[in-house]
Amino acid sequence: MKKTHLLIIDPQNDFCSTDGALYVQGAEHDMQRLADFIDKYRSKINGITVTFDSHKSFHIASPSFWIDSQTGTHPEFFTVIKKQEVLSGRYYAAVPAYQKLAEYYVWELESNGRYELCIWPPHCIIGSSGANIYKPLFDAIERYNAEIYNATEYIYKSANSFTEQYSVLRADVSMGEKDNIYASSRIAHTVATNDVILVAGEALSHCVANSLLDIAKYISKDLRKFVLLEDASSSVGEFEYLAEIFLDRASDLGLRVMNTTDAGVFFNE
Repeated sequence: MKKTHLLIIDPQNDFCSTDGALYVQGAEHDMQRLADFIDKYRSKINGITVTFDSHKSFHIASPSFWIDSQTGTHPEFFTVIKKQEVLSGRYYAAVPAYQKLAEYYVWELESNGRYELCIWPPHCIIGSSGANIYKPLFDAIERYNAEIYNATEYIYKSANSFTEQYSVLRADVSMGEKDNIYASSRIAHTVATNDVILVAGEALSHCVANSLLDIAKYISKDLRKFVLLEDASSSVGEFEYLAEIFLDRASDLGLRVMNTTDAGVFFNE
């Protein structure tokens, strides 16, 4: 039987609950299917890793960081702030001491080819219920841990208020902190010691996409060991096109895509 690991990206209440701060449509069904999958195959899953989005209320991608000079108010949720709009003064830092940092941030985003700055509803706030694992999935993971006597690996990301971090491995713009060395070492170990890594979580358009592309770039060179569970991952609304771009790139790197109902093939069914 192939050694098979399950990597779950940010399966948190704020993404997966219908009343979550940044609800991803369909995510609750994704996580229920994933919970059912774990329950069905828990005796055959070699290990589970869960990543967590972790934010503070004041964050460079939250409305409170910015002022729209045209209205004198904070920008609306889902506003995309472009580099030129910051350099021209359309948007400026609410705290004057952070203005140079704000300009540096949007400049670096464009230079390194990461996403343009999107203003998100504050979500996955450290210590809040929204940051916790969606309950049906949490319960399935705990049943797995209890039966297999295996401690699930938990990896936290994004706690720096001055940079976004979709990828589990690195921030979109480094603010002097080291990349996530713990995440890199654990995921490198997972890749080296398993035949297949099944991937699920939220959101496909952002954190799943960036995590997998960075894993291919910095750890595994390609994604031939990775299988996306398509029915256990959804995209942020209006950003589905980003998932399509990602899947095209990931396919060239060897990523396979299947549903939870088909992935039993890896357990010699």
